[in-house]
Amino acid sequence: MSHGHGHGHDARQNRRRLAAALAVTGTVLVVEAVGAAVSGSLALLADAGHVLTDVAGLVLALLAATLAARPASAQRTWGYRRAEVLAATAQAAALLAIGVFVLVEGVQRLARPPEVHSGAMVVFGVVGLLGNLLALWLLLRGSGEANVNVRAAVLEVVNDALGSVAVLVAATVIALTGWTRADAVVSLLIGVLIVPRTLKLLRETTSVLLESTPPGLDLEDVRRHLLELPHVHAVHDLHASLITSGLPVLSAHVVLDESCFRDGHAPEILDRLQACVAEHFPVAVEHATFQLEPVGHAGHETSTHD
Repeated sequence: MSHGHGHGHDARQNRRRLAAALAVTGTVLVVEAVGAAVSGSLALLADAGHVLTDVAGLVLALLAATLAARPASAQRTWGYRRAEVLAATAQAAALLAIGVFVLVEGVQRLARPPEVHSGAMVVFGVVGLLGNLLALWLLLRGSGEANVNVRAAVLEVVNDALGSVAVLVAATVIALTGWTRADAVVSLLIGVLIVPRTLKLLRETTSVLLESTPPGLDLEDVRRHLLELPHVHAVHDLHASLITSGLPVLSAHVVLDESCFRDGHAPEILDRLQACVAEHFPVAVEHATFQLEPVGHAGHETSTHD
């Protein structure tokens, strides 16, 4: 009883951490966007785009933490788990556009550098860095155990802080040397950070929406393991996909000896099938559905496939 209470307390504390970090990071995003407009700095705008990727990550982490606590219903048998993926796909598409814009604009500014106000860059860069450090402190404070969402958010905020440091470096170079191309160079570096991360996120989310096989799960390997179980003759209509990140599901038709249905072996075989996919593979599948069929059942099915 006490263990369950502690787990619930940690979950609530993690959600509060994420919400507080999101509020601070969102404020940093607005401040840096305003700073980019005031100073004319592409580096600040690029870092604002970088912060936007992390705001998106924090939103998804908070969304996942909140939706995970909501029960399923007869209308939504998986609850709102897929909402996380839909939101991530939309955000990744928008972030990719921002990243491409920053790279294109950065190249153009290398050729024709505009005037940049280094003093304003320093002010807004310092505010951004302080905001990132505050968000980091909010995520790390407290006695509860941080879950994977919170640990990922910590890495996102650390990346933000490094982006703010890069902006300050560019501002210092411009102030001391007058070399305004430093702003474009830093913006290109930040753009290079945004685009690959965004493409990775977009690839992962579209893979979930297309119901692709979960990464790390080899269905042919699954089939071989299932066929090694006693009394199993064949496995067909084998499918696996992700409902959302960290929630793989699998289904299959498994052909058994006719005797299994006469002497009561079928439930035992079902237990072994469930244990096989839950324990023997890099991706543990705890939500597996098996249709057990006698050898002679194939002629009653309209169509089957591997």
